[in-house]
Amino acid sequence: MRIFKSIITTMSAIVFCMGCYGQNSKSQGNMSKSIVIFFSHAGDNYSVGNIEVGNTKIVADYISELTGAAQFEIVTHKYDGMAYNPLIKLAKEEANKGELPPYEGKAPDLSQYDTVFIGGPVWWGTYPQVMFTLFKDINLDGKTVYPFTTHEGSGLASCVSDVKKAFPKANVQKGFSIYGHEVRTEKAKVEKWLKNIGY
Repeated sequence: MRIFKSIITTMSAIVFCMGCYGQNSKSQGNMSKSIVIFFSHAGDNYSVGNIEVGNTKIVADYISELTGAAQFEIVTHKYDGMAYNPLIKLAKEEANKGELPPYEGKAPDLSQYDTVFIGGPVWWGTYPQVMFTLFKDINLDGKTVYPFTTHEGSGLASCVSDVKKAFPKANVQKGFSIYGHEVRTEKAKVEKWLKNIGY
């Protein structure tokens, strides 16, 4: 009888462990299928002052934490150390001229991802121009894309339509926006959005 109970206990433990492995494998599979591509500006920001971590970076981190998504941060040093007013003046000039500032490093290989979150602050009605530089170097054909923005009154502005224009063969979704001054205290809003889209 004791031998029989021992066999049953051992078999139950094996089945339980296999179940755990299956769950972990599924979770790891989801982690490899989505990525957050974003630009975030630290330093002098409207409404929140001089910050060490940009508003969009915080939202990108929430998304990765809640979904397991990988990250690619678009980095440029062009705006480092700039006060807010000179920065927005420069951003307006770039937008008006259609300038494409360079970014650091190489564009990410997106072949392994099905879903792409694209985020940035709203500068003069759309994403910062450096993001459009990267857009020219990546292919989102057939991928599900979720634009998101941080802002202080602009909402999504034209970011969704601009992403659709840049990637006409992608499945671009409605998108999500949040005030920059809320990102440090309103993680729940990001979580609610992600739940609404199935994460």
